[in-house]
Amino acid sequence: MHVFGEAVSMAGAIFLLLALGLALSFEFVNGFHDTANAVATVIYTHTLKPTHAVVWSGTWNLIGVLVSTGTVAFSVVSLLPVELVINVGSGAGFAMVFALLISAIVWNLGTWYLGLPASSSHTLIGSIMGVGLANSLLAKGHVFGEGVNWAQAKNVGASLLVSPIVGFVCAALLLLLGKALIKRPELYRAPDQGAPPPPWIRGLLVLTCTGVSFAHGSNDGQKGMGLIMLILIGIIPGAYALKMGADRASITQLVAAADAARPAFTTAAGGALVPADAANDTLSAFLKTSGQQSPATYAAIASLDQSIADRLRATPAFAAMPVESRKTLRTDAYLVAESISKLDKRKLLADPALGTPSRDLKKQLDKVTKFIPTWVKFAVALALGLGTMIGWKRIVVTVGEKIGKEHLTYAQGASAEVVAMLTIGAADYFGLPVSTTHVLSSGVAGTMAANRSGLQMGTLRNLLLAWVLTLPVCVLLGATTFAAGLYLVLNVFGLR
Repeated sequence: MHVFGEAVSMAGAIFLLLALGLALSFEFVNGFHDTANAVATVIYTHTLKPTHAVVWSGTWNLIGVLVSTGTVAFSVVSLLPVELVINVGSGAGFAMVFALLISAIVWNLGTWYLGLPASSSHTLIGSIMGVGLANSLLAKGHVFGEGVNWAQAKNVGASLLVSPIVGFVCAALLLLLGKALIKRPELYRAPDQGAPPPPWIRGLLVLTCTGVSFAHGSNDGQKGMGLIMLILIGIIPGAYALKMGADRASITQLVAAADAARPAFTTAAGGALVPADAANDTLSAFLKTSGQQSPATYAAIASLDQSIADRLRATPAFAAMPVESRKTLRTDAYLVAESISKLDKRKLLADPALGTPSRDLKKQLDKVTKFIPTWVKFAVALALGLGTMIGWKRIVVTVGEKIGKEHLTYAQGASAEVVAMLTIGAADYFGLPVSTTHVLSSGVAGTMAANRSGLQMGTLRNLLLAWVLTLPVCVLLGATTFAAGLYLVLNVFGLR
């Protein structure tokens, strides 16, 4: 049968439907958690009715997803073992995708049922680490632990650790600053029962809700998009391995960048030579956690650089290439771009003669390999919005009623949402996944502390417990689900 114009086996079509269904289910459940935080304050201050708030938030989530760059999506993907990313269409690749999604969904549903605002970012990253650890243990020739991109995991972990602290402290300070500068008593009172706030306060809270929803869509929505792209690339590489809409001018730019960078890599190789058929293995080994650069690293990049340029020099468009060639070209481009990125992070491209053309080459490679189709963005945004509409109430009740001992005031809601909006926006700019849940719920707690409203320690203890347990539990879930999935796809379905 044909899918998106490409011949796919019946088994492949079934795997595609299942995987896409799971990926969108993850975003649907994400809507229970993270998007629900965006509407908590406007609902509990009677600024908007629940239905109106959810629809409004869903609309701005959609806009945030549509304008997102994809940086966060591929930042999450870079946490995965390189051999599974470049062979995502293999049995192990399918097991990886299913393990990630199933373990993340299970934990998210469990914490949602208990009304705990757990982090979908934490959940997914824990699952990714579990898959990486299991893969390094089960795959031949691996050292335990090298299946995880620890450098990237450290950056992501730091953003997830710091963001709730930023939310608590900054929201508390913003509330105190507001009290000092804005002398409007109605802003700091609990809302009257069932009565909407004055128009100017209502406008302020709708604005902050809009900002959080937009920022959430542009950050959290990307996590599912990255996994969907892995699924599409693995099963129908002819349509999604490369950006098929790229014109001849883009291909010419890529060839020019490859030609400009090659002499610098050849010089850095110091006479070392690596043939094109061995370059993939050389760079795959370098991209592992324990991989170290050597003259062979630069020689392998130069070799693949030459091969990429030669294949594209006379190509009018990617559609003119055979399907298998598109898949191979993507693998080569991914290895070169990620190797350049790793060298750059290790400060090994400080010399402008090497660094400038290398970064330009990576930029051109990313343009044709790191892209998100518009239909994927719409599908993710729709799943987020539907999830919020159906499952918002449990999380909203926790944020609005169970963090502080007093009802949320207008100023507290606005302070927490302004800080959440700015924090998520900054994380999106730097390509880091961050938890909307952690930032906003900790922001509410910060405003309660600053207002001396009192904190419900039982709720905070449960939130802290969920925050601490999410990563190790999801590592375990991801590892065990991957091991079980790998056994099934290899021994039951016969995929290799």
